[in-house]
Amino acid sequence: MRPVGPSGEGTPASPAIEEFLRARGAAEMPHPGGTLLEHLFRVARLLGEWGADPDLQAVGLCHAVYGTDGFGQALAATSERALLVALIGERAEAWVHLYASCDRGVVYPRLGSGRPVVFRDRFTGREHTPPERDVRAFLEVTAANELDVLAHNAELADRYGPALHKLFTASRDLLSTEAWDACARQLGRYASDAGPSIRITALDPLAPSPARTCAIRTGT
Repeated sequence: MRPVGPSGEGTPASPAIEEFLRARGAAEMPHPGGTLLEHLFRVARLLGEWGADPDLQAVGLCHAVYGTDGFGQALAATSERALLVALIGERAEAWVHLYASCDRGVVYPRLGSGRPVVFRDRFTGREHTPPERDVRAFLEVTAANELDVLAHNAELADRYGPALHKLFTASRDLLSTEAWDACARQLGRYASDAGPSIRITALDPLAPSPARTCAIRTGT
């Protein structure tokens, strides 16, 4: 993939990927820091700064395509997976699907409670154990996503910062050195506020949904 991005900024993408995201409405969806498309480019760029390979940067750019447990507005249905495979490849698409399908309320507490990590698919209810490389990819994108959201919304930062600090500290061994350093810099001030649980009660700030006890939901 060659570097292209909004306003000529260096971001890992192909014209076809950006065209797809725009055609599906990402440039019109509000999101902390502007639009969803702007957020997606920032996440991909941050992953690149951390040394992620092109596949993982593509995941950052497309991580919200199927929606997520924190962002209900999907750009494509899971029945369209072949379309995303054609755009970013099988490995990257599989990671996008893993990120989208994660039942955060179940999986987040497990990230700090031993290995391997058992995931629950929120689409099917099925539990499965991804290879460690896939869990690492999931955590890297999670860190980039959450840090970008919190950097652009002080209210969300204060609300979710302590729980996110706890989450990333518990899963530090699965993060790259660069990702952990970024988490420590941005979230370190919340260390003393982290409670005993990473489950919190909140409404998704962007996608309408009933109030319920849930995992951290900051946006995507």
